[in-house]
Amino acid sequence: MKELYLTNETQGISVQEVEACMDELLAQYPDLKKVLIIPPDFTRCYSYAGEITQILYKKLSPSVQVHVMPALGTHMAMDEEEKEKMFAKVIPEEAFLVHHWQTDTISIGTVPKEVIEEISKGLYSTDIEVEVNEKLIHGGYDLILSVGQVVPHEVVGMANYSKNIFVGVGGRQMINKSHMLSAICGMEKALGVADSPARKVFDYAQQHFLDGKVPLVYIQTVTTLKDEQVCLNGLYVGSSRKPFEYGVKLASKLNICHVERRAKKLVTYLDPYELKTTWVGNKGVYRTRMAVADGGDLIILAPGVKAFGENEEMDNMTRTYGYKGRDYVLDLFNKGVFENRIMAAAHLIQGSSDGRFTITYCTRPENLSKEEIQNVGYEWMDYEEAAALYNPDTLKEGWNTLESGEEIYFVKTPALGLWKVDEA
Repeated sequence: MKELYLTNETQGISVQEVEACMDELLAQYPDLKKVLIIPPDFTRCYSYAGEITQILYKKLSPSVQVHVMPALGTHMAMDEEEKEKMFAKVIPEEAFLVHHWQTDTISIGTVPKEVIEEISKGLYSTDIEVEVNEKLIHGGYDLILSVGQVVPHEVVGMANYSKNIFVGVGGRQMINKSHMLSAICGMEKALGVADSPARKVFDYAQQHFLDGKVPLVYIQTVTTLKDEQVCLNGLYVGSSRKPFEYGVKLASKLNICHVERRAKKLVTYLDPYELKTTWVGNKGVYRTRMAVADGGDLIILAPGVKAFGENEEMDNMTRTYGYKGRDYVLDLFNKGVFENRIMAAAHLIQGSSDGRFTITYCTRPENLSKEEIQNVGYEWMDYEEAAALYNPDTLKEGWNTLESGEEIYFVKTPALGLWKVDEA
């Protein structure tokens, strides 16, 4: 296919330009009968993928059978409110498919143990079975369109491309082991890096088990917030790795904020409509940790966080073992505690500061209580009390000096980027 690349760093790409790009894409597939669109879920509501999915559905649905399967990974299924906010009632309920990562997948191959050992420099010795939702293989689709956002990510370094498939509509082994690989190799070494250990695993699986075997095209975005509105700055379409590489180049420029010095206190805000669990809310930890000083404080304003895990299994694992440090969790992992739930171990490692700084979750007590938060290893503050001190509506992005004279660094939307101090 002819790949399509659009970039506008300053003004953004217009809806008309997106429409024309989708027309040019679909013109290359004139005889479509059945299409699957795989957008992200609502935790990527700033991706512009909802708007693109709407455009595609409107163009295709009059003459083509179209299904939409959000790339949930291990997240909970989207509810009606989230679907309406992301897809604006354009897509009827009967067109949606729900991915169940524990039951709906089939194996399409295995990444050999020696490949994992080479990638991890001997730190992790295992093979990884590659599973995807069985509808990708046996659904009879003429075209599968994976829509998503290239943005710094705690597991894969830079999100999207094949991650949308192998994790978003993938199965237990790949999700478990790719997360553990990243945790063992070191998350801070991967954040914002295109060729991270987990990405190398996905690249191997893409090359060996998807390329030339599945009618898959990636539609990848790079976005920023401009006057509180999502601005589409990059749109890269194709079946090769090149659109992802273009996306990485632009996202590295627009979505990585190089902070000049570490903050003794960093405050970040979790949108209550977007982030309802620490499982996804810990983007507030991952994306800011490289800007927090040793011995400093990370304050997470979390008015909508009501649980730890996105499902009962992972919620129970978090409540049982907590965010209590890499060595503690690895010891449990080596004792076989996590069995076939390795992703929980990886998540608990990544959600801890390992004692380098204090993490305080500010929740509404009726959602998650002081006792619940402290039991998993975090400090707690009542959200209303915290918001009175650090008002997310009046703080500006970056450095702020409060009335008390205290200096803080504020991050309004951690899911949109990575904040880091470049070490000498």
